[in-house]
Amino acid sequence: MFLEVSDAKYLGEYKIKLIFNSGESKIVDLSEELIGKVFEPLKDTTYFQSFKIKYNTIEWSNGADFAPEFLLELGIKQESKDKKCA
Repeated sequence: MFLEVSDAKYLGEYKIKLIFNSGESKIVDLSEELIGKVFEPLKDTTYFQSFKIKYNTIEWSNGADFAPEFLLELGIKQESKDKKCA
């Protein structure tokens, strides 16, 4: 199966709740992952929360994104198997 982010919700600071097409729900903290020139604008939390789901992952308007496999591995598993982030 091709892994995709199907829903995402900003939780605060650099945390995002993600739902994957596999049914898994994870919370990712990207505060330690904003390394490099493309991720520099994301250090502004107002800009950070402006992500959209594009193609199969979350992406920002400057083109910054993370592979869904990386997000799945990084995330903390949630017990709920929600179809949408509430």
